[in-house]
Amino acid sequence: MRGRGIAITSVAVAAALVLGALLSPPPADAVAKEIIQLQQQVAILMQNQQSMQNQMTQNFAVLKTMVGQAVDSQNQLATTVGSLQKTVQEMQASSGSQDNSMSSQVQAISGTLEDVEARLGKLSSQLATTQNSLQSLDAKVTALGPPPQQPMPGGAEGNPPGAPGAPGQPGTDASAPSAAPTASGPPPPADLLYTNALRDFTSGSYSLAGQEFRQYLQYYPQTDLASNAYFYLGEIAYAQGRFPDAISEYNQVLNNYPHSFKRADARLKKAYSLLKLKENGPAIAELRRVIRENPGTEQARKAEARLRELGVRSR
Repeated sequence: MRGRGIAITSVAVAAALVLGALLSPPPADAVAKEIIQLQQQVAILMQNQQSMQNQMTQNFAVLKTMVGQAVDSQNQLATTVGSLQKTVQEMQASSGSQDNSMSSQVQAISGTLEDVEARLGKLSSQLATTQNSLQSLDAKVTALGPPPQQPMPGGAEGNPPGAPGAPGQPGTDASAPSAAPTASGPPPPADLLYTNALRDFTSGSYSLAGQEFRQYLQYYPQTDLASNAYFYLGEIAYAQGRFPDAISEYNQVLNNYPHSFKRADARLKKAYSLLKLKENGPAIAELRRVIRENPGTEQARKAEARLRELGVRSR
């Protein structure tokens, strides 16, 4: 019991000592140190506040200067705008009569342009009608084919009508009129030259027609009918038995005029020319191509018929 009492007493004494330590005031040195730190922080805050105030004062002075300059610039701009307005008013007053004159001139020019446009429209319509007529005539000539060659007495084939050496034809008459223009004169009109050439071709005057088609190509190589002229030159060569020359002319149509409506006829006649030269392999290839590129057309039917004659399939 005694030992237990001593232990309890010892614990009580230790607790009293700890409590006394906690309740005792801090030492004076620690308090002084905290006060010094607070004073330093206050001094720093006051210094920062003074710096900010100085900076604001400087910024305000700069802003005041800029506002003054802006006001001066605005005044100068207002003065300049007023001067410009006055100048424009004076110019408008002085140019009123000139404006009226120019307006009249513009109206006159507009009327002239409308008249020119109307005339151009009529010319375009006439040109389209002429082109359509020539194309229609071409289609009829192609359907009829070239005139047959005239046999000579004794059964031998002579020159076709209009070929060199054929009697009574314009192509062999030295005194026959020529469509060629003079050296100093302009070329004949395109439609007239082409129509004359086509007329001479259909009449069998191959020599004269060939000259006229050549002249047409010389003066008008870029027209829609240029490919037709090459085709008829091939027809002339074919009718005269000059099959290599015919192939050359047909190739002009095939190689240089992808949109010509004579392409199918040119390829078909090229195949016929190759057959005449006993070049059956290339001829068969051309006939098959006619069928492939122009299905259901008259040219395709002719190609199929020729392949059947050769005993060859169309594909």
